[in-house]
Amino acid sequence: MTRLLVHVEGETEENFVNEVLAPYLYNSGFSSVSARLFGNARQRGRRGGIKPWSTVRKDIVDHLKADRQCVAATMADYYGMPQGDERAWPGRGDAGGLPLHRRAEAVEDALMADVDDKMGSGFDLNRFVPYVAMHEFEALLFSDCRRLAEGIGRVDLEPYFQSIRDEFTNPEEIDDSPRNRAFQTHRGTGEGISETGDGNARRVGNRPSVDAP
Repeated sequence: MTRLLVHVEGETEENFVNEVLAPYLYNSGFSSVSARLFGNARQRGRRGGIKPWSTVRKDIVDHLKADRQCVAATMADYYGMPQGDERAWPGRGDAGGLPLHRRAEAVEDALMADVDDKMGSGFDLNRFVPYVAMHEFEALLFSDCRRLAEGIGRVDLEPYFQSIRDEFTNPEEIDDSPRNRAFQTHRGTGEGISETGDGNARRVGNRPSVDAP
């Protein structure tokens, strides 16, 4: 039985792991699924925000070394990752020059290489699962526009949300810049998707965000 700890950036992602992802993974054979906020989890008053990679990496490596039977994962949005200074996440600076569909994968590969280096010889790469979302978590709510509209109590907005969704190949592409963030995209409707949209996430569920070919 596998134990999974997902290192996340904020409350929305934390609640998503604990309330949506965990029940699904329990049915797939995992014995424990939980989330940990980036940085010092004891500092509950300083929740959220993407911490420097050196801080996050230390948490991940400490966890992997302390529990040799566990799997560690990340859930962070590409857009908010620090880049270009001592806080930078591996691969983030160079990824901006790649095609959109390659950017998250490039950062994930760089995170994997860095953790592998810190863990040393013999590390099982299957024990670390870096996940980088393009971009804010709220964009994934567009994977099911009907449930999203129901979640905010405005079923009449389903066609509007669907029109936004239809402009993109993948819901994650909705959130590809500061002025195009998902919770701003539909601000004109008067019905914002909050940064703590876990209630909406529960309604949307764990269906894939990328449509099958």
